[in-house]
Amino acid sequence: MDEALLRRLTPSVLAVLVRRGAGFAAAEDAVQDALVEAVRVWPADPPRDPKGWLVTVAWRRFLDAARADAARRRREDRVDEEPAPGPAPAADDTLHLYFLCAHPSLTPSSAVALTLRAVGGLTTRQIARAYLVPEATMAQRISRAKRTVSGVRFDRPGDVSTVLRVLYLVFNEGYSGDVDLAAEAIRLTRRLAAQVHHPEAAGLLALMLLHHARRAARTAADGSLVPLAEQDRDRWDTGAIAEGVAILQAALALDRLGEYQAQAAVAALHADARSADETDWRQIVEWYDELTRLTDNPVVRLNRAVAVGEADGPRAGLAALAVLDASLPRHTAVAAYLHERDGDLVRAARLYAEAARKAPDLAERDHLTRRAARLNTLLAARRLP
Repeated sequence: MDEALLRRLTPSVLAVLVRRGAGFAAAEDAVQDALVEAVRVWPADPPRDPKGWLVTVAWRRFLDAARADAARRRREDRVDEEPAPGPAPAADDTLHLYFLCAHPSLTPSSAVALTLRAVGGLTTRQIARAYLVPEATMAQRISRAKRTVSGVRFDRPGDVSTVLRVLYLVFNEGYSGDVDLAAEAIRLTRRLAAQVHHPEAAGLLALMLLHHARRAARTAADGSLVPLAEQDRDRWDTGAIAEGVAILQAALALDRLGEYQAQAAVAALHADARSADETDWRQIVEWYDELTRLTDNPVVRLNRAVAVGEADGPRAGLAALAVLDASLPRHTAVAAYLHERDGDLVRAARLYAEAARKAPDLAERDHLTRRAARLNTLLAARRLP
């Protein structure tokens, strides 16, 4: 079963139903039913036109649901509008659908969550992890958003900043999570940056390109994570780095600084260093100070503590870390790294092991476990006579 194909087709199928007048929540339910049917039927009888098949089945499911609901009986008049068999339109409606999901009747956070779930292909658990909230809380937020837009016509595009936030989170999940969505997020952001004169759209595209340029070096042949300082920089995509830096410079020249431009500037400083030792950590700290001013995001403060530890020494980094909430994701891993740099290997090994137990995915857990094991081996060797 080609799950990637289903994920790729879902936004355009959803867009077809919405354009035909289906309410967003009802359309999403019908598309999900069609996807389930595809998983059941396609392995034995794959369709010649997968998108057309999904549109036809989803539309029928929508009509079935409409007939069952007395308040929507007038929608039965649309039965005659059922699309005829044959190839479906090849238009890419994904970016348009992102704007429609950023509906004015929704708060930005609810619009982002709904879009990530319905169009971005992320699970509720993945969205909750991105927002640093429990899965049950995010499930309730998405349900409320769907109720809010129930019966609302999606004919007014939403705010650019909301769409940028969705694309940013989709890229982050695709870059570091268990669903590969990074390339699709870059494609859509490139289209958006070409359509709107918005420095943050350019900043986000630059940020994505600069991070994606390092992707090949982030994992070893056995699939294990490779920290930035240990990556083979010859494997970085210099073309993507050059493009990202050029886009960033043009955006910064507009003198309308935003968080994506600032994050891209940090990424550009890493990309510009020929080795980890040549990284301009003091300038990175300055950019994190700008990011803190712009967002006051606790994750930004956590990353800043690492940069301070590199620029001014591990004890300065630990002092910056001490004022942050210890429940932050990766807080324990950062503490372990800074204590290791400070020479406290016993505490660092214990913290690496603790961080491994809290890790959000298997690759990170294995990486932290290996760090703890390496330090414990060093400590054991020191104790030998």
